[in-house]
Amino acid sequence: MLSMVEKSDIETCFSEELKWIKDNEIRVKVVQVWKVASDRGKWKKLDDAPFTLLIENSGKLTDHTKRITRLAKKILEQRKENINNDYLIAGALLHDVGKLLEYEFKNGKYIKCDSAKKFRHPVSGALLAKELGLPDEIIYIIYAHSKEGDITERNPESIIVNHCDFIDFEIRKSLG
Repeated sequence: MLSMVEKSDIETCFSEELKWIKDNEIRVKVVQVWKVASDRGKWKKLDDAPFTLLIENSGKLTDHTKRITRLAKKILEQRKENINNDYLIAGALLHDVGKLLEYEFKNGKYIKCDSAKKFRHPVSGALLAKELGLPDEIIYIIYAHSKEGDITERNPESIIVNHCDFIDFEIRKSLG
């Protein structure tokens, strides 16, 4: 049998960030979304998934996800407004989970799989989060974190994740 990503792998990978979610049900569902996405995408190891296909040797998706979540938390700590911590952290942790459904390893390289021609990762990730019962506010952060959200009115949590994501992408791109 193929070795697959286990729930404990996800909990270990994101152990620090998951602790920042106070609502246990949301925390459990965040792990569940990663687990189902890795199973459906047939990933053997969580760290195999690349951050992006747009930059050669872009690094790990898991490292990118941790950076975005940590950046989002730092921004939240500087704000006085009523921004939902659990929604923000869960949305940051899940913003790119759809890449596990969008990418595949074929003929020695990572490529977009056929399903990605219909649904880019913000859509597939949001649909999976909805399927597994996460609140609409978190689903929206996942959906709106990329260009799909440009046609909507982002809320504070989705603005933070969107900007953190593009800060990380642009820095990585500039460094080649």
